[in-house]
Amino acid sequence: MRFVEQLPYAIEVEDHVTIPMADGVRLSARIWRPASSGTEPVPAVVETIPYRKNDLTSTRDAIHHPYIAGHGYACVRVDLRGTGESEGVLLDEYLEQEQRDAEEVLAWVAAQPWCDGNTGMMGISWGAFAALQTAARRPESLKAIVIASFTDNRYADDMHYLGGAMLSDNLAEAGTMFAYATCPPDPEVVGERWRDMWRERLEAARPWVLEWLRHPHRDAYWQHASLSEDYGQLQTPVLASSGWADGYSNAVTRLLAGVDVPRKGLIGPWSHKLPHLGEPGPAIGYLQEVVKWWDHWLKGVDNGVMDGPMLRTWMQESVPPSTSYEERPGRWVAEPSWPSPHVKEVVHPLRGATIVTADEEEGLPRGRTRTVQSPLSVGQFAGKWASYNAPPDLPYDQREEDGGSLVFETEPLTERMEILGSPSVDLEVSASAPVAQVTARISDVAPDGRATRVTYGVLNLTHRESDEHPEPLEPGHRYRARVTLNGVAQAFPPGHRIRLSLSTSYWPLVWPAPEPVLLTVHEDGAALTLPVRPTEEPDGMPQASFGEPEGCRPPPVTRLTEPEQAWNVSRSLVDYHSALDIVKDRGRQRYEENGIEVGLRACERYASVADDFASLSGRAAWTMTFSRPGWDVRVETSTVLTSNADTFTVDATLDGYEDGRRVFSRTWNETVPRNLA
Repeated sequence: MRFVEQLPYAIEVEDHVTIPMADGVRLSARIWRPASSGTEPVPAVVETIPYRKNDLTSTRDAIHHPYIAGHGYACVRVDLRGTGESEGVLLDEYLEQEQRDAEEVLAWVAAQPWCDGNTGMMGISWGAFAALQTAARRPESLKAIVIASFTDNRYADDMHYLGGAMLSDNLAEAGTMFAYATCPPDPEVVGERWRDMWRERLEAARPWVLEWLRHPHRDAYWQHASLSEDYGQLQTPVLASSGWADGYSNAVTRLLAGVDVPRKGLIGPWSHKLPHLGEPGPAIGYLQEVVKWWDHWLKGVDNGVMDGPMLRTWMQESVPPSTSYEERPGRWVAEPSWPSPHVKEVVHPLRGATIVTADEEEGLPRGRTRTVQSPLSVGQFAGKWASYNAPPDLPYDQREEDGGSLVFETEPLTERMEILGSPSVDLEVSASAPVAQVTARISDVAPDGRATRVTYGVLNLTHRESDEHPEPLEPGHRYRARVTLNGVAQAFPPGHRIRLSLSTSYWPLVWPAPEPVLLTVHEDGAALTLPVRPTEEPDGMPQASFGEPEGCRPPPVTRLTEPEQAWNVSRSLVDYHSALDIVKDRGRQRYEENGIEVGLRACERYASVADDFASLSGRAAWTMTFSRPGWDVRVETSTVLTSNADTFTVDATLDGYEDGRRVFSRTWNETVPRNLA
């Protein structure tokens, strides 16, 4: 990244500004704005997230907010209620209270003498959710949004339930927020009342996974703040982006197709990162794109920002399997609209173990069946639902996974094939149990046999007709079902094969069904549909269309201890115990601007024994420390999830320490019915 030292506007920074809410709670904000804005008001850009502006996001914030401010905007970074130095408590994600707070923040910002009354919202992940959800409520001052790594569908396309099957990230994200929502504010900012504020957060805390488990179907809990319930709610221009390695790759194209507002989409090869920090690379000059967007929609500059294609995306070249890439080879391609007039759905029947063309299907035997009952080991090389590229968390070589799967494969390709969009698999199946899952994976198989997963999809077969009203299977009865896979842009070179793999479990990425299932796939009507972008289509954009990544130089951070990253799969052939252990330890760091020393360590463990579905367990444990001379606090959380055929059980602990002495402790032991999960 190129650090920009000179910007069009000199800026000034206010580190802690309180914004009053109607109920008396005061939120804490950091504001960067042009020094001249006191006499020459400017538009404002707001970001609201729970990840602590004073320390944990301060480096990231300092790269892009001063950059945008230096181009003539007031940037307002707000800690959500109950986080950082903001008062109150944070009880769950995306509650009505959060959206009301955001509306009040926008109204307060628009009324400030340094703001000209026009506002935008931006963010990645939670911040992008907040921007989209707030925009759907149409606050008066909000004129445009910029969002990255988001979703419009909280149930089916977040880290909770995929195809009606529960993701292990349901536990991992709950563990993350169990820690973040119980951290103390900074005494140097809020004064002596920091202990009372911290105590209030600790007393209100509860493992969020309990609430998420109580809603295994798409009900009003998930419908709230999901734009997909009514795309007409959005009347605000939107610049939307994500990455193919991210868990949110589907939302960009779905939003482009669903809303009727000025909109642009951008999908790179990235994991869960902003595009100017994109990993795997190439990262792009995203902030230049963002400033251009704000200049048009907040300042009325006629700069051609809406010219050109609706969607720009990275067409990925074939690569060997790896859990991490520095760069993904490929090229930018563009589509004038979405759905694209260039992409054609091509149906490939599944016959025997072969993926054939419609022409090749003639004369092949019909009426055959194949069965699969996958071991719990299938999925240990699946990687994370949403890659963060640290530790290496992308899927590894799929050959071992395919040993426990039902496999269909093309002959070696004679010509290059490119796909862009969401493949799907149509199946006619019967199952041996009332609750069953099927995971479908597409891999790029090189001539030497190495298999790189390209995309995947999951379906809880009780959700074959509806996420709102799932129905159990009648064992032995035949059902039609469609598995929709995640969207992707991928090229398959000549000589490679395309492989489709079907499994009845994908643990630990997906929490398995209550019991082992024998799935019978009836060949008639089984087909793989690929969204083919003909190779003769022009790319539609010049390859030098993005500038070099740039931003402002962040303030110094001193590393006090080394970080640790681990992703270990273990398997004992004595007692058949298997486990995936993940460590994400940032090490201890000192933020030199304010002297805070922070440590963050997260450990996840997903374990099982042989194919005993009652032995499944997941654990997410966090330790977060904050200190400076005269102040030393620590939060430790642990959430353990287990299950049997009928229930989930959550065992959780929360401990708070000051000066090494435990000052708060609470435990939870609760069960939740599975209800077809």
